[in-house]
Amino acid sequence: MEFLFLEWVGKPVWMWAGFLSVVAALLAFDLGVLNRDNREMGIGESLWLSAFYIGFAMAFGAAIWWAYESGVITTSDGTHAGITFFTGFFIEKALSVDNVFVISLIFGYFAIPRRFQYRALVWGIIAVIVLRGIMIGAGAALVQEHGWVLFVFGAFLIVTGIKMLVVPESDPDVSKNPVVRFMKRHMRVSDQLHDQKFFVRVADGKTGKLVLAATPLFLALVVINIADLVFAVDSVPAIFAITTDTFIVYTANIMAILGLRALYFALAAMVHRFEYLKYALAMVLVFIGGKIFWNGIVGKLDPAISLGVTLALIAGGVVFSLWKTRGQAHEAPAAGTGG
Repeated sequence: MEFLFLEWVGKPVWMWAGFLSVVAALLAFDLGVLNRDNREMGIGESLWLSAFYIGFAMAFGAAIWWAYESGVITTSDGTHAGITFFTGFFIEKALSVDNVFVISLIFGYFAIPRRFQYRALVWGIIAVIVLRGIMIGAGAALVQEHGWVLFVFGAFLIVTGIKMLVVPESDPDVSKNPVVRFMKRHMRVSDQLHDQKFFVRVADGKTGKLVLAATPLFLALVVINIADLVFAVDSVPAIFAITTDTFIVYTANIMAILGLRALYFALAAMVHRFEYLKYALAMVLVFIGGKIFWNGIVGKLDPAISLGVTLALIAGGVVFSLWKTRGQAHEAPAAGTGG
């Protein structure tokens, strides 16, 4: 069992194995118990399940905080593990609100019933665990070999934040998505859903033989994961700007995303109420990007200040959005005929 104490990406193998085991257990519980039968998840259940995931993330962060204070673990860059975990968690959670709107558009385009959406989202997180791991691993390698890359991340975050502040957003057109066009051109796709299946055998129009075909549910799953990668382009550099400890970066990302899948059904019904949150998120990105240059030129900024400013901006954006949009009716994205 000595290999468990070997270091891998800056931390002992047992820490990575323990975290991934916990995530696997949560996903198995989600798929095998909570969502064993396909059914529509109500807003109340969504909120309760979200509260569970958020509470679990808070407990995990508290455990990291204790382990740091007691000397059980240390961060590779000397930052406070607990504070940086919570800062990264809240940033990723807030940035995910826009992701919810895009996901609802994708499900609407492919006309996916709500009773099949949650299972697709849980399978999606399995892909995210791998894809985010690859992105974070690549980012960590770049930062370790070329420290100046952090300044590139900082500049990117500042430009992205300013762009969010001044450039009007437009709703994405899923039908023009190059991934959707490519899959429909190069894959057999069934015309209709087949319950929760991602692939089915259908009769070939020319030969009459049974051939394997993807369902609209599989296409929706692929496009959702591509969208998540696009959003990760913002969130991964943002947390690397807070800490370069790969374990903290990865766990904060995954913990935030795990709960998002449950929160989706509540947020999708009221995402219009967070219209002004993007401005707060833009200021968070500018602040985090500027912090990199401050650390490099002036001196290291106290991580507690980063957490306080991040929480204040996000909380202010949420409260202001809810106040400004009070009484507004919700216009749900129309279901398309993309399947």
